[in-house]
Amino acid sequence: MHRIGVIGAGYVGLVTAACLAELGNAVSCIDSDAEKIALLRAGTLPFFEPGLLELVLRNHHGGRLRFADSPGDSVRASDIIFIAVGTPMAPDGQADLRQVRAAALDIAAFIDGPRIIVNKSTVPVQTADYVADLICKHTQGDHAVCVVSNPEFLREGTAIADFMRPDRIVIGVSDAAAENTMRELYAPLQAPILVTDARTAEMIKYTANAFLAAKISFVNEIANICEAVDANIKDVISGAGSDKRIGVTYMNPGLGFGGSCLPKDVLALHHMAQRAGVAPRILDAIMAVNRSQVVLLIENLEAAVGSLGGKRIGLLGLAFKANTDDIRESPAITVARRLCENGAIVRAHDPAAVESARALLGDSIAYVSTSYEAANDADALVVATDWNEYKHIDFAMLKKLMAVPILVDGRGLYDRRKVEDSGLIYVGLGDRRLMPALR
Repeated sequence: MHRIGVIGAGYVGLVTAACLAELGNAVSCIDSDAEKIALLRAGTLPFFEPGLLELVLRNHHGGRLRFADSPGDSVRASDIIFIAVGTPMAPDGQADLRQVRAAALDIAAFIDGPRIIVNKSTVPVQTADYVADLICKHTQGDHAVCVVSNPEFLREGTAIADFMRPDRIVIGVSDAAAENTMRELYAPLQAPILVTDARTAEMIKYTANAFLAAKISFVNEIANICEAVDANIKDVISGAGSDKRIGVTYMNPGLGFGGSCLPKDVLALHHMAQRAGVAPRILDAIMAVNRSQVVLLIENLEAAVGSLGGKRIGLLGLAFKANTDDIRESPAITVARRLCENGAIVRAHDPAAVESARALLGDSIAYVSTSYEAANDADALVVATDWNEYKHIDFAMLKKLMAVPILVDGRGLYDRRKVEDSGLIYVGLGDRRLMPALR
């Protein structure tokens, strides 16, 4: 058993803390937001993640997981301290490390002996050196401190499974004793462990996220070409993806990527490349294609219904993807805003993200309790998030409810032929077959 402190009670920090406690460690999760800590102590999560509440409650009640709103006691009591704070995008595109700096200074103020410090946050190359220098300069006494880079590869909606059954664990470390401790910590997971230097580990995280973003933008561009030449994108993906070198994972055409990771990490890598004198041409294209997807959807919707002014549009989905209430950089939120800017009357549904969206969008749109309520008397229905319940929607019911039976598939969920056989008008993202008669 290890005594572990985790600084940060957000998605990464709380999942990391709960999972490490589940492995039998004594874990203290620390966050400066006293209100968030009070919620956690009362058994309430500050965000939605499937299965996390049960994990937190079980380990909190079992005495393996506790919560603190000040770092002192937890830092002193821990032999391993994880930094799992936010690294949001700064105005110039680089990662904002202010929370990382604050965490490092808190550690420096309270450590009273040797410690392993683990950077779990997604941070630019050389951040491990930066944290080590901060702690060395501001700590009292000559304590042996080793800073390890241990990037997370968690997906919102499947974060617990990703932690407990990882494809790999990356440990960036130059100290043999710290390496052995980290190997011991993760041994129960029985996962492949890759040990590198810290800078390489930091770069692995950005490379993984940038490549996933590239696959999404690539398949979106291919989908748009397929629409233009009347090819079936689903069959194209199946045929090309059956090649083991390519695969079908993340080859799902739609509105593009969002959330707290891919957009900011691609931009942060772009910034790092420019600072190093490298022209990031592929990264430029990834972001350009991603931005264009919402524009395409709005253009095709206008081609189908005419001017959006006064049109009643149902919107299915507000979260950036299914199984989360996270709306950060959500393409669905961008769609909602564009619809409002063009004068549409929007009624939106989402199984988990309504309250988050309401806090951001206010009363600019209406929020309804079912997907069919969003479709009722609508001039078009836009699917913007890939929730499972939307995949199995009743087309015949939509046909009865809608004023104009136009279904805009912003996530590539449906087979065009099945939709059209139900009497609905199907509009895809790259659609070039819209008839003037629809206007």
